[in-house]
Amino acid sequence: MAQFSVNAQRFDPYKNFKFRVKWDGKDVAGVSKVSSLKRTTEVVKHREGGDPSSSRKSPGRTEYEAITLERGVTHDTEFEKWANKVWNYGSGPGAEVSLKDFRKDIIIEVYNEAGQKVLAYKVYRCWVSEFQALPDLDANANAVAIQHLKLENEGWERDYEVVEPTEPTFTEPAT
Repeated sequence: MAQFSVNAQRFDPYKNFKFRVKWDGKDVAGVSKVSSLKRTTEVVKHREGGDPSSSRKSPGRTEYEAITLERGVTHDTEFEKWANKVWNYGSGPGAEVSLKDFRKDIIIEVYNEAGQKVLAYKVYRCWVSEFQALPDLDANANAVAIQHLKLENEGWERDYEVVEPTEPTFTEPAT
């Protein structure tokens, strides 16, 4: 028998355009795109000696794909500060990398149309493997300049403490 959640009246899936990214306990300003959370588990094939016609399969190592964050270029330096912990050009020999605090846990939150948090994922031990400070610049274009941050990570999990909210009902004013 199907089990329904508290908000069994919602039939529509959540949209992908209301979200926030947090690290160091703060919202990250201006993030406009987050790539998907994806993991892949290798398949280990094995065969028993007495059964030459078939093989068995079991799970092997699990790999977590890197996550890309995008946002418009502004004066906020949080992307660049984090990227510089992995490699900071011009900082002098022996000081180019800061392995002390180059990893961060991040949180990705998804909101419903009413602005209520409905999902959250914790992404663990992220570090910047790729940073694009500026896109191609084109005097003939009409677009926003976008920064990219590629985050390697060691896994993620859903935050089950975030429960489905009761969505508000909007009524028309009395006439």
